[in-house]
Amino acid sequence: MLSLQTLRDDPAAVIARLGIKNLKQADILVHEILEKDELRRKIIVELEEARAKSNTLAKSIGQMMAQGQKEAAEAAKAETSGLKEQIKTFEEQSALVESELQNLMVQLPNLPHDSVPHGHSAESNTITFRNSIEVTLFEGAKPHWELCKSLGLIDFETGVKITGAGFPVYTGKGARLQRALINFFLDEATKAGYTEIQPPILINADSGFGTGQLPDKEGQMYFVQEDGLYLIPTAEVPITNIYRDTILEEKQLPVKNCGYTPCFRREAGSYGKDVRGLNRLHQFDKVEIVQLAAPEYSYSILEEMSLYVQSLLEKLELPFRVALLCGGDMSFASAKTYDMEVWSAAQERWLEVSSVSNFEGFQANRLKLRIRDENRKIRTAHTLNGSALALPRIVAALLENNQQKDGSIMLPKVLHAYCGFDRIA
Repeated sequence: MLSLQTLRDDPAAVIARLGIKNLKQADILVHEILEKDELRRKIIVELEEARAKSNTLAKSIGQMMAQGQKEAAEAAKAETSGLKEQIKTFEEQSALVESELQNLMVQLPNLPHDSVPHGHSAESNTITFRNSIEVTLFEGAKPHWELCKSLGLIDFETGVKITGAGFPVYTGKGARLQRALINFFLDEATKAGYTEIQPPILINADSGFGTGQLPDKEGQMYFVQEDGLYLIPTAEVPITNIYRDTILEEKQLPVKNCGYTPCFRREAGSYGKDVRGLNRLHQFDKVEIVQLAAPEYSYSILEEMSLYVQSLLEKLELPFRVALLCGGDMSFASAKTYDMEVWSAAQERWLEVSSVSNFEGFQANRLKLRIRDENRKIRTAHTLNGSALALPRIVAALLENNQQKDGSIMLPKVLHAYCGFDRIA
């Protein structure tokens, strides 16, 4: 959540930056917030004045009674009674305006970083890097959903029977490949200095609000009505919420955590060829990396995290590119995001496999996550996260790009020890 001070300091600049994210009527919303903030502060001043006057009168009543000034004391009592009614009214007004203000504030997305390009969709993203790996397939090469069926790796039809579309069943070497990738990603993250976390995969509403999923993405999450809990869309949510309502000492930074979890996304309205097979699932596995940082270091850390994810793709011998997302393609909470996309040779399209984002203080303001420096000064932390990596499209690209004419799949060397085999046949 943006801070009110940011809006007060330069509302015109806020409105201009929100325009990069294509927020409609940003000017109206910002000005409505500022008007509501001014009203709230006015009510608070009146409330404090009434409380102060009431306290002063309460002290004087005893003195009046001691001095025999009964009439004056009774008049003061009557005035105090009236002030109590005023205070109650001001308190109710303050609570109502505060609620209205918060409802307006949560509608504002994070401000994009100055380097974020303008644009409305992925077509306006900027490709900042592409590695040198090329893949040329033989005539008749198959997409991964056909390979999975012929090799008995993933059973999409049985997943539909058990649950529904988007919930595949991994079998045999398909299941072992999943486990191998998870272990590989976790081991690499540990080597890079991340502490492994195994968090809950159900969260409460406070956690969803803290990282920006609520109220913005409420309809995209699975909800357990009886318990008021949500299935997580990513491990970022529970891991980051470990630090909700926390003050970290600056010497503890950066905090580096990673975690593997299944992820659940309703993805309502997703249809067509782009969602075939593993391209878009309702349940999938992912290893996430999360960092908490001091503001002055967060953008260098973003670049470091991006390079780390790229190193995983290099080790998997996959062709990939890096896209700097434009304002219209960014998430609600992000200030700057890089997407890593792998080339699917059989589908002849780029598949997004990771997003690495800096949220600056947006999540931390919601989480009340702060840092304290050596001079005891308190300020807001910056939060960052990245997929390292999401499995479905990695598996799709590995199968498609490494298929052989005899129908087998050759695996990259880095996975041989993890899988216990070097070929799927």
